[in-house]
Amino acid sequence: MSLYALFEHASGYALFVVQEFEEISMQQHLVEQGVTDFGKFAGLVKLHAFSPFKSGTNALDNINSISEGVIHEDLQLFLDTNLPESPKKKKKIVLGVGDVKIGSAIQEALKVPCQSTGVVPEILRGIRLHFHALIKGLTLEVEGKAQLGLGHSYSRAKVKFNVNRVDNMIIQSISLLDQLDKDINTFCMRIREWYGYHFPELIKIVTDNVTYAKVTKFIKSRDDLSEDSLEGLEEITMDSAKAQAIYDASKSSMGMDISKIDLINIENFSNRVIALADYRKSLHTYLQDKMQSVAPNLAALIGDQVGARLISHAGSLTNLAKYPASTVQILGAEKALFRALKTRGNTPKYGLIYHSTFIGRAGAKNKGRISRYLANKCSIASRIDCFSEIPSSVFGEKLRGQVEERLSFYETGETPRKNIDVMKEAVTEAQEHEAILKKKRKKEKKKKRKLDESQAEESQADTTMEDDVTEETPKKKKKKRAVQEEEEVEEPVLSNGTSEKKKKKKKKISIDVSMEEEEIEEAPVSDKKKKKKKVE
Repeated sequence: MSLYALFEHASGYALFVVQEFEEISMQQHLVEQGVTDFGKFAGLVKLHAFSPFKSGTNALDNINSISEGVIHEDLQLFLDTNLPESPKKKKKIVLGVGDVKIGSAIQEALKVPCQSTGVVPEILRGIRLHFHALIKGLTLEVEGKAQLGLGHSYSRAKVKFNVNRVDNMIIQSISLLDQLDKDINTFCMRIREWYGYHFPELIKIVTDNVTYAKVTKFIKSRDDLSEDSLEGLEEITMDSAKAQAIYDASKSSMGMDISKIDLINIENFSNRVIALADYRKSLHTYLQDKMQSVAPNLAALIGDQVGARLISHAGSLTNLAKYPASTVQILGAEKALFRALKTRGNTPKYGLIYHSTFIGRAGAKNKGRISRYLANKCSIASRIDCFSEIPSSVFGEKLRGQVEERLSFYETGETPRKNIDVMKEAVTEAQEHEAILKKKRKKEKKKKRKLDESQAEESQADTTMEDDVTEETPKKKKKKRAVQEEEEVEEPVLSNGTSEKKKKKKKKISIDVSMEEEEIEEAPVSDKKKKKKKVE
């Protein structure tokens, strides 16, 4: 029996012959020890054939097919050409492969027996370790660069996602939103304690934290508060009675006096808290927009914040879609579940779903029922959101209507509609919605094409204008040279037999043709005067 080891590298496919395979297989522990020593390992393995990849894209295609357990055309051609045909009665040929899936695929396609256990993993480990030494012209640096480049391209190809439907941003934004709520609450309590020394009666009048910070920023010192400031207080508190109560309390307050430096610090801190509250509002609108683009059905069914918390707790929208309804029901109550299993008590009925409005509206007896029903609908909505190409909130609205009907059934006894009828209506509405969206996208594409064509035409017109300007400039230069030649006049011969040519100084010639003609007419007149003087 002769063993051929197939090794898939970032640079190409390599086929090695393992010498004395039967003896090596009996002494596997010696092979494990001798793998690290290149001198010993080079005696066991010899290179039979090597086929480098043509390009980076070719390498990526081959590696993708190997990871999926499919034979690529290049690999099949490589094995067909380089594997010897096994004779019937003499030695058998076995192909050593690192992966079981690719081994079974090769065995089906080429009918060559493949092995991936025993000594084969150790031999492949040694080939991986000494690959740069076994192949001529390959260095460690080149090998490392090839592996790094292929690894980056493989990971980029595997992470296939739409930029507009990334659930990571939802996870980060909901965690930041929860953290901001905690921070704003603690900071507002600090403002209450700090400003309470000066104006303690304000704590009972203004209960909301953010409005309290705004009022402290507006009032500053209670001694400066007058009747003119009642309008500003009404705008902040949105209540004239509260504004009047604040003004009356400021006149009869039992708080201590406070210095200007302390007031400045309180005002700066309240400004920071108000800015945080404003940022929290903008973050909430951002989360709503993201949920509408990523999971519109889940947001329509259970709300933006509860749906985002479910996605963040599950890790991603795909993980939430994989969960059954029973785990969605208890998500967020894992401690209570394991405590109940440990103490053999009652298991929790709901987790994060409890924050939805449906469970609060249900009676004490029906809370477990409605939570189970709601978890079922949430799992359906998450699967629709995860695997639908065009996002729409049609199914979420229909599922929400079903939950409302089930609530009314628990309270009044009215029979709800069947699930089949509701889903048929939802499918028809979703198809209509998709058709409308496709029409809109086609119109947008047409507009973009028209804009691109108009921009291309404008750019071509600009280039033609520039070419015309460049053609006109040499003509003008020729005219200038002709004018200068006319200005040059020959001088008469003097008594000593010498002749001189006197050039008139070059005048600046304007672009207008009319100015050039005037200069041409003036030049000979001045030359005649000079001639008369010199002759005399």
